[in-house]
Amino acid sequence: MGNEVMTDDRWIRRFVPAPAATARLVCLPHAGGSASYYLPVAKALAPRVEVLAIQYPGRQDRRTEPCLQSCQEMAAGVFDAIQPYLDKPLTLFGHSMGASVSYELLRELEAAGTRPTALFASGRRAPGLNTDEGFHLLDDKGLIAEVKRLGGAGSHLLDDEEIVSMVLPSIRSDYRAAETYTWTPGPKLTTPIFAFVGDADPKVSVDQARAWSEYTEGAFESRVFPGDHFYIDTNADAVIKAIATHIEADQAVRS
Repeated sequence: MGNEVMTDDRWIRRFVPAPAATARLVCLPHAGGSASYYLPVAKALAPRVEVLAIQYPGRQDRRTEPCLQSCQEMAAGVFDAIQPYLDKPLTLFGHSMGASVSYELLRELEAAGTRPTALFASGRRAPGLNTDEGFHLLDDKGLIAEVKRLGGAGSHLLDDEEIVSMVLPSIRSDYRAAETYTWTPGPKLTTPIFAFVGDADPKVSVDQARAWSEYTEGAFESRVFPGDHFYIDTNADAVIKAIATHIEADQAVRS
């Protein structure tokens, strides 16, 4: 098995195990999302970069487990799960709610002495700018309408009542965690941050994304893509290339 990490952890999906990879990318899904959302990323970056796609409790093969109530709780679970994987440089990518979870995870990692190569914060306002829009309080029909309004891969499946009954609990719980997320003041991070956003995102303005610069003493870069909240679906190649280019540059510095 070579240097391949062996773990039966429920939190991590290694869709394309890459034991020879020289770096790892941790991908954290959006509200209602699951690890499988990042399968195309894992395929695109292997074998040089191994993708660790995070599976939160309460969905797919973890749907019998209770959902977690806050981004901080999710971050704590991921922090414990990735401990066996810290032997190679780690980069974090989180979209929407996943960006808040990534940020809280990064705080824990830095406090424990681990500094990732970067945090890619996608489709999310800077931590201190979060507001509770109350969508998690809507009835089922209203919440599903909001999810479909934002779009994203798989949103068309919400026309199927059987699928809705399976996924609605995790969607509602995630929306609650995302909307009630509250930033607590603390030291600035040292890890570089890349803030990505769609130019027509109804949830995040370009300025709200650029405000991530205030949360790190490290390098910062913002990038605006054409598209809405799920601009990453229509700009997948460009987003993956940006991540790969960063990791390659980091590897070059280390070698």
